[in-house]
Amino acid sequence: MKRYLLFDLDGTLTDSKLGITTCVQYALRAFGIEEPDLDKLEPFIGPPLSDSFQNFYHMSREQAQAAVEKYRERFRDVGIFENQVYPGIPKMLRTLKERGMHLAVASSKPEVFVERILEHFHLREYFEAVVGSELDGRRGKKEEVMEEALGRLFGQAPVEKDQVYMIGDRRFDMEGAQSMGVESVGVSYGYGSLQELKEAGADYIVRSVEELEKFLLREAPPESAKGFSQTLWPMLYPLLMFLLLRWVTVAVLSLGVQTLGGSLALADGASPGGIPGRVLELLVTRDGEGAVSGLTGNCAALAEALSFAAAGLFVWRQARPMLAWAREDSALVHLRREPKKNYFLMGGAALGCVLGLNLLLELSGAAGKKEAYPFLLPDPGSAVLPIGLLCCALAAPAAEEVLFRGILYNRLKRFMKLRQAVLLSALLCGLYQGLCRMDLAQGVGGFLLGVLAAYAYEYFGSFALPVLVHMIWGLVSCLAARAALAGSPLRSWPAALGAAALGAACLYLLARKKRVWQNCQII
Repeated sequence: MKRYLLFDLDGTLTDSKLGITTCVQYALRAFGIEEPDLDKLEPFIGPPLSDSFQNFYHMSREQAQAAVEKYRERFRDVGIFENQVYPGIPKMLRTLKERGMHLAVASSKPEVFVERILEHFHLREYFEAVVGSELDGRRGKKEEVMEEALGRLFGQAPVEKDQVYMIGDRRFDMEGAQSMGVESVGVSYGYGSLQELKEAGADYIVRSVEELEKFLLREAPPESAKGFSQTLWPMLYPLLMFLLLRWVTVAVLSLGVQTLGGSLALADGASPGGIPGRVLELLVTRDGEGAVSGLTGNCAALAEALSFAAAGLFVWRQARPMLAWAREDSALVHLRREPKKNYFLMGGAALGCVLGLNLLLELSGAAGKKEAYPFLLPDPGSAVLPIGLLCCALAAPAAEEVLFRGILYNRLKRFMKLRQAVLLSALLCGLYQGLCRMDLAQGVGGFLLGVLAAYAYEYFGSFALPVLVHMIWGLVSCLAARAALAGSPLRSWPAALGAAALGAACLYLLARKKRVWQNCQII
């Protein structure tokens, strides 16, 4: 979390268009220039006035300075108050201050005017430092203003530039931030366009005061817990119901298949005819007299798939508002679509990690026995491939992601820091996988899957990515368990280490482009 925030004034905290443009109009009139359209004078908002008079009206340096004096003649007592605070600014500043952030104003406007404006609108109390230019023209560049503001904020302590945001609405704010080596947040609700902010190299862009507040608080210290009913129970309830619905669905389906199979048993041991009969024979085993003696792996896999569908549909109702909240929040840090190569890198990371993990566990002998599966069903891994993939690569990933990332992870993010939410949600995923299958190796795999899925979620800002990562994980695990690897080059330590290295390399390349756990780049 960045704790030091430098705010521009005009176009960021206050809407000062009327006061600035009418004073510019007043100054131009003194030079015989009539400009009735105030919108054409909007570019004067932000940069130093002297530069603007020279750039837009081709004045000499001396003429520009005289125009500035004429501008101030009206601004001192009239134009300074032709101004208004953007809705939501006082609330945002109060919240940021309460959450322990250090605030300062860094404006190109003369400091004496900045102080009067902040006092007039009762905003001065929120800022530890207020810095502007000098009336004699000193400290006229944005980077000079920022340097002075940082000096006042940090005092004798070294300036921690990685803890600073410069927040403004014009390219001068973004360029000043780059000169000072700090990150910038562009606000497109001010006077600079979205295109201007992008071309100026803004690190982040928000579109409203509300979005700015959410962005700045996304890594703030978590809110204090508000009791069991508001923190733990909203997470515990869907988890318990998910497990219960899975157990009930599997039990009911298993009992139904056994009952149906028994009713169709033939005395001479022949199999029942017709398409329903042939389908049934994929699900049950019979003894020599035609009586049902057990269930097949096909039945187990279908029962598992249907149990995931039932449980997933139930928790989806709980997850929808959480996913909507997360989608709205992630829009603040994912305004630009990720390059296609990043999606391939994430796919490579998932493929390398799961294949490497499966091979390492198998070669080390740490993988558990597959017959130890929940609900006393046969191993779903013995099902025919299409049914096995339906369960492992489609139904289970979709349902489990709705629960673990859609509900648990998104809720944990509200009450703890991002890294803590990732680790705790991944730990819950690992415990679930390990206990359901009574297999420590499955628990380790579930934990690593949980971390990777949450990373993909934060990196791309879309819930589809953790689902896709989980599906790749299930697909590769299912295929690897079926492949005849004994004696093949794939079942070797070099192959295992190579797959793990592929996954690590893809993650490294992704991490070089974006620091997910600290800041998510917007543009």
